[in-house]
Amino acid sequence: MGHIESGDIAWKGHTMRGHRYRVTIEHVGTPREGAEIQPALSFETINHDEIIGIVARIRASGQYAEDEAASLGIGLKLFSEVMLKRRDDPLFAAVQPAIRAFIGGLKERNRAAAAPA
Repeated sequence: MGHIESGDIAWKGHTMRGHRYRVTIEHVGTPREGAEIQPALSFETINHDEIIGIVARIRASGQYAEDEAASLGIGLKLFSEVMLKRRDDPLFAAVQPAIRAFIGGLKERNRAAAAPA
């Protein structure tokens, strides 16, 4: 497993502090009886956003089941951070506008759900 020594992120020509996370995923079941359970995968990463708070806001919106909200928030933030760090990589060029629009829509939906009626 790789280890990140610092909470710094190089972004737009300057260095900013990031939130450090250890992510662990544990394989607990398979679709076929007797299929092999894979060993847990764990790694460390840095993200400019506070992911746990994002998941809490998605859950609070009431739009998704608890586990679904966690999967959405964590998956989206891990992917988008790699995309941000590698924004000059042509592989990400096609999805950057769509991901930005998706995140904007998700934020708006969460704000609308949190607004008093």
